[in-house]
Amino acid sequence: MGNDGGSIPTRRELVREAARNPSTAQLKETQRELQEHLWATCPLSHKQLLRPIVSDCAGNMYNKDAILRFLLPGDEVEGISSKADCEEMLAGRVKGLRDVVELKFEIDTEGEGHPSAKLDKRESWLCPVTAKQLGPNVKSVYLVPCGHVFSDEAVRQLQEDKCLQCNEPYAEDNIIPILPTKVEDKQKLIARSQRLAEQGLTHSLKKAPGSKKRKNKGNGDSTAASETRASNGEALSKTTITKDTPSATSRSNTSTPTPSAPNGIKNAATAMLTARVLEEENEKKKRRKLIGANDNISSLFKKDSKDAQYRNSDFMTRGFSLPATSKK
Repeated sequence: MGNDGGSIPTRRELVREAARNPSTAQLKETQRELQEHLWATCPLSHKQLLRPIVSDCAGNMYNKDAILRFLLPGDEVEGISSKADCEEMLAGRVKGLRDVVELKFEIDTEGEGHPSAKLDKRESWLCPVTAKQLGPNVKSVYLVPCGHVFSDEAVRQLQEDKCLQCNEPYAEDNIIPILPTKVEDKQKLIARSQRLAEQGLTHSLKKAPGSKKRKNKGNGDSTAASETRASNGEALSKTTITKDTPSATSRSNTSTPTPSAPNGIKNAATAMLTARVLEEENEKKKRRKLIGANDNISSLFKKDSKDAQYRNSDFMTRGFSLPATSKK
């Protein structure tokens, strides 16, 4: 029958086909499947991408609530992968909300009534200039700091220095490709993040926490004058605040109180989302405490028992033992 001492098989007989490198078509197909997955799924929570969606300096997209859960203190947070996996995936690119930009998509309202859209249960995002559907088949970009999303074709052909929707100015360096596949685009994004870090700025062009202001050494008189003006302005602002405090307190007493933003977040939408995430985490902690306070469940894990037979044991280690019989 073979391999019983009578015959020795050679490698040529065992290995019918040698290992081959994947072809160009196979590589393109794998890249297309990966792009479709990343355009539809958040890599942190492994859930469907739903607005609000944010992007980091590498052009990757995440659900905003997943980023907020990752930034919460603690080793393990429900709703996302383990903190170690998330940190490995983000590679230090996201340390706060200043390191991400919220993306603003144009929604296809006309195609919502289509049967395929109802079955897919996903929003259709369009380029507001070319009306092309944004996705893995269309190279898309967004602008910093406004976050409006366009097709790369529209931005390159128009060659404007202001956003086509909000009219906010931007530089060519702040055109960020979404989920870039070319090595050149990835290298440009890495170089941009390094330049911003040297300037003490984050991906959203906001000042990085802990960065120091650079003083202008060229004009000493102008800096001194600006410092005196700033100090005078601070003194005036303090006096106006102290004068207006009684009226402000009276107005606050009469008006309805507004919920304060958690952790000093000024953006109302971000503050509401953060409050919702914190509320969900508190509810989960309360449920765990209630389960621990249940006598029926906690009795299974008690290790102190009046019976010496079951002392220092729980329901997993308790077994049936025959009572000792007296010898006659």
